[in-house]
Amino acid sequence: MKVLFPVVLLCSGLVFSQKTVPADYQKIPEILDNPELLYPFIVPDKKYDYWSVLKNNPDPDKAIIYESQTPDFMTLNDPAPVKGFFQKCLGENCFSYVLACDKGRTQYFSDEQQLRNFIGSVDNLPEAILIANTYGYIMDTGNTLSSSYKIDEKHVSLYLTKVTVNSKQKESFLIKINRKNGKLEVKSNGTY
Repeated sequence: MKVLFPVVLLCSGLVFSQKTVPADYQKIPEILDNPELLYPFIVPDKKYDYWSVLKNNPDPDKAIIYESQTPDFMTLNDPAPVKGFFQKCLGENCFSYVLACDKGRTQYFSDEQQLRNFIGSVDNLPEAILIANTYGYIMDTGNTLSSSYKIDEKHVSLYLTKVTVNSKQKESFLIKINRKNGKLEVKSNGTY
């Protein structure tokens, strides 16, 4: 009996200390863990004649990730940016940027803050995930502590994780994004 009590106490502590996601949260579809598949869902606050998301690739056909529509004619006024958002490496196909055409003028959105500005208010789950990605938060599709969401009138709430180098533990974060202005509130939910 003396041995059984500590074992029961230890096991109950492990069970009750398990972190969970509230019941009103849903699992984020796994397909949404790839930023390139999120771009078609962007609804910019400003109306553009045309916009597209491109990779830094010298071949124009291989550079296009997404086009809002194909323009009849477009003149590029400025050279393409030399840096962009979601930088993965140095060289070709290492980052992305947005090219937008507004009344015949070209605009580039080439860093994380500019991508957030381009998105503006948060209209849907893919936009919320992209905004979270610009701050380094990503999905871990194998765990609901880092791949769950809830949407209400004012906020999109996400459970995501952050990439850490050489760490065997992952940390869950509750990210609350204001739908009107895209601002984040972040709270650690502990490691898992």
